Parts: sequence; structure tokens; C-alpha cells
Amino acid sequence: MGKYISILRGINVSGSKMIKMDALRKMYESLKFKNVATYIQSGNVIFESNSTSPGELQKLIEKKILKVFGFEVPVIVIDKKEVAAVIKNSPFVKRKNIDVTKLHVTFLSEEPEQANIEKIEIAKYLPDEFIISGKAIYLHCPNGYGNTKLNNNFFENKLKVSATTRNWKTVNELLRLAEL
Repeated sequence: MGKYISILRGINVSGSKMIKMDALRKMYESLKFKNVATYIQSGNVIFESNSTSPGELQKLIEKKILKVFGFEVPVIVIDKKEVAAVIKNSPFVKRKNIDVTKLHVTFLSEEPEQANIEKIEIAKYLPDEFIISGKAIYLHCPNGYGNTKLNNNFFENKLKVSATTRNWKTVNELLRLAEL
């Protein structure tokens, strides 16, 4: 049985697309997932499944959310091993004097096309920085994520894939919970 982390985009923000974590956990359990746990109110769910396809799990969860809660929510499902690799390979954590509270990871639904990556890599968004690696974008936003142009909408529009972002602390906590 594989261990997965699903990250929902845009729930419980500014009073829209409200989902209580108890209800979300019960919905996941109704899909026959095991050891379901949620972390904070922004739609982070750790679970076990016999499925080996994050893409199939994503579609299944999105359909069930629409049926149960009545609205569409983009979902990204990541294998526990992928999250561990994302943390291990962070290029920013290795820098001296880095403020980890200014680090984020944007998770992508799929790897973006190289042509789309090249279009945004040539522009400078300083002081903010990003590095794309597979289905993850490492972000360093020295003035805070709330003040950057490098948000989910930016990456979705430019890369033509779904995206959702979590801060460095949350990414690490999700892995810790998945390893329990």
C-alpha cells in the first residue's frame, strides 16, 4: 500500500470553497483510503491507497469532492517518496544565511513543457527567485509570498499546468506525518 499526500488548491480561502477537515477526512475514507489524516485547514491530506497512480487518485478525489461538496477543486497527489526528494533537493536550503520562512514549494500537476519553462526563465523577478525541477518549483521570496508575482496563477498561466503552493514548514510537516 502506497503512502500519498494530496494538496487541494483554493479551499477555505476568504470564505470560499469551505470544507471542514472532518468532512474531508470522511470523504477520503469513503474512497477506501486508509490511515487518512489532515494537516491544517488548507486541504493537505495524507493517506494510504492500493493505487499506484497519483494521476488516477487525483481524478478520483476531484470527482468525489465535486459530488460531495458541490464545487470543483484542483488536487495534486504526490507520492511520499517524491516529497522526500523535493525536500532533499532544495537548492535554497543549502545557501548560507537563508531564512527558511521565505521558502515555498509550488507543486505542479505534471512536468511543464520545456518551451514554457524557457519563456519564464529568461525574465528576472528579483528579489524573488524560482527554480523548476520536474513537478516542483522551489521559491525564495525574501519579501514574503504574499508580495510576489510568482504565485499559483502566474505559474498556471505561464506553464499551462495546475499548481498549488505550500510553505517550507508545511512541506516538511507533511513528510513527517506521512512517515508516521
